[in-house]
Amino acid sequence: MEVQETRVQTDRVLTIPNILSMARLLGVPLFLWLILRPEFGGPKSDGWALLVLALSGVSDYLDGKLARRWNQISSLGRLLDPAADRLYILSTLVGLTWREILPLWLTAILLARELVLLVMVGILRRHGYPPPQVNFLGKAATFNLMYAFPLLLLSDGSGWISSLAAIFGWAFAGWGTTLYWWAGVLYVVQVRRLVRADAMAG
Repeated sequence: MEVQETRVQTDRVLTIPNILSMARLLGVPLFLWLILRPEFGGPKSDGWALLVLALSGVSDYLDGKLARRWNQISSLGRLLDPAADRLYILSTLVGLTWREILPLWLTAILLARELVLLVMVGILRRHGYPPPQVNFLGKAATFNLMYAFPLLLLSDGSGWISSLAAIFGWAFAGWGTTLYWWAGVLYVVQVRRLVRADAMAG
């Protein structure tokens, strides 16, 4: 979750918020396996996959809430939280694209944004800066996508529930993709300003 720069950070690793973030990371391969089981001759396990995704969303909320309330904001936590978000998004993209629930063009658009961000992180490192902090817009984009993906997974069926899930799922996917790229553009602007300030100082 987004944290305030004014809050005191700790170097402790084994805090409850960090443990929750680590548990979220461990859930990523399980989630991907559950989505892809039907593609390898196994039974459909979408319900279990949705449960894992729901639990990851709860832990995402709790780790930030508890870190702020118990003054357990840490450098490790600030790395684990966005890493878990991105890995869930990437694993869902792989799973839903493999099952042809998501079109390849949408997956390419979202992955292109991740590639742009990786380039920005590399530029920041060369100039001695840490990765950009997660901002509100980026978090809002992630929340939209995390709503979109379960709904689109639920739409892979028949009946009125699947039809309704498809409508709302694609709405959230559209908002999330737009916000995701908007946040990415803001990161690029932020990196450009830092690099320009370094060049002027040098």
